[in-house]
Amino acid sequence: MSDELKEACGVLGIYENRNNAGLGRDIFYGLYALQHRGQESAGIAVSSGNGIRYHKAMGLASEVFNDEILDDLTGRIGIGHVRYSTTEPNTLINSQPLVVRYKRGSLAVAHNGNLVNSLELRTELQENGVAFQTEIDSEIIAFLIAQAHSGDIAEAVESCMGKLKGSYALVIMTEDTLIGMRDPNCIRPLCLGKKGDSYVLSSESCALDTIDAEFIRDVEPGEIVIINNKGLQSINKNKETSKAVCIFEFVYFARPDSTIDGTNVHMARLEAGRLLAQEHPADADLVIGVPDSGTISAMGYAQASGIPFGIGLIKNHYVGRTFIKSTQNLRTIGVKLKLNPIKEVVQGKRLVMVDDSIVRGTTSGLIVKILKDAGAKEVHVRISSPPVTDSCYFGIDTSSRKELIGAQRKVEEIREYIGADSLGYLSLDGLVKSTGFPREKFCLGCFSGEYPIDVPGEGKGYLFEKR
Repeated sequence: MSDELKEACGVLGIYENRNNAGLGRDIFYGLYALQHRGQESAGIAVSSGNGIRYHKAMGLASEVFNDEILDDLTGRIGIGHVRYSTTEPNTLINSQPLVVRYKRGSLAVAHNGNLVNSLELRTELQENGVAFQTEIDSEIIAFLIAQAHSGDIAEAVESCMGKLKGSYALVIMTEDTLIGMRDPNCIRPLCLGKKGDSYVLSSESCALDTIDAEFIRDVEPGEIVIINNKGLQSINKNKETSKAVCIFEFVYFARPDSTIDGTNVHMARLEAGRLLAQEHPADADLVIGVPDSGTISAMGYAQASGIPFGIGLIKNHYVGRTFIKSTQNLRTIGVKLKLNPIKEVVQGKRLVMVDDSIVRGTTSGLIVKILKDAGAKEVHVRISSPPVTDSCYFGIDTSSRKELIGAQRKVEEIREYIGADSLGYLSLDGLVKSTGFPREKFCLGCFSGEYPIDVPGEGKGYLFEKR
């Protein structure tokens, strides 16, 4: 299920035409709206034109910032970050934004994504005398920009982009300029908004709504957005590159009230549930969703099937995502702390339990058991995405292929493993159809083993076959 996945990060940037005492608070509220994308650390960096001040710490945004800290984060330009680590250790030194000083002043970087050539770039920079302090891609990006910045910051950022391979939605700030960058395949989301005469960059449109900013558009493939006292400048020399948006943004990661590249996430999940009901009908009394990520698709399933929708599981939203699950007993306790069935609703019922995904299968099996222990007569599991068969290399921790139950077992074997009475996955064609986009507009690597760019050690060519 979705709790076996780890989120991508969230980034936000604001450019004001004058100093704003409330800048830090606006960024904080935006990060609060993006908190679902990462819960390990949060940070904000701001500038009034002379140096960059910042504060970051481990924990949720609400735990990291208070009134006193936010009152000090005034300025004209600011960026923020909420983090989930995918490959690097979860420590304060690896939290973002990353702030560095160089020959042209100060620079801050916040990154969502993952560079597949980070080892190559890091080695090259180290051979040129760079001493790294962190293990994150953001430091590589900062040094590449710093080395190339001899005159125009736009030229330095262009030079940096030419060396990066992988996924990135970036917000970068100097002491007088805000910059947004999106990789040539648009794997990770980034949009542009405006609030009065101020500009906002955000991972998702929901953050724009929170701070009363108007959505303008999504940042295009390979586009660099430069915002300073001259206004907004767009640089895009990758116009021939097509989008390959991570389809898991629509399955799980993005907030339902966000719109990504023209498609509302809620409507896509609702349609996925409808299509799932058509592909895998069930003879049942009640449709329930695994909250929160399975609820919308469960509603769609109920609408298409005519089976009533109900709330059969209650989620405890105050349980953190860092709960240790090192043993079966602890995993069971962890699920019970997070999800509890309503016995009066599920008892004696033949249930359709809709969830967004199954990754390792352990959590799904525990939920099925909890429902049956609560008196459910049957539990028919329906998943609003295909089996996850391959690892993600672009900023989402989907585990290694050997840990993915969809790669190691057939559907019937998975059904037996999780203890369901039946199991049905939405087809890949169905998932793509639910978004309204054609198949070629997505990165489908986790479902198909085909990636939009070369992954070191995985194959060659623009798309390569599943192993």
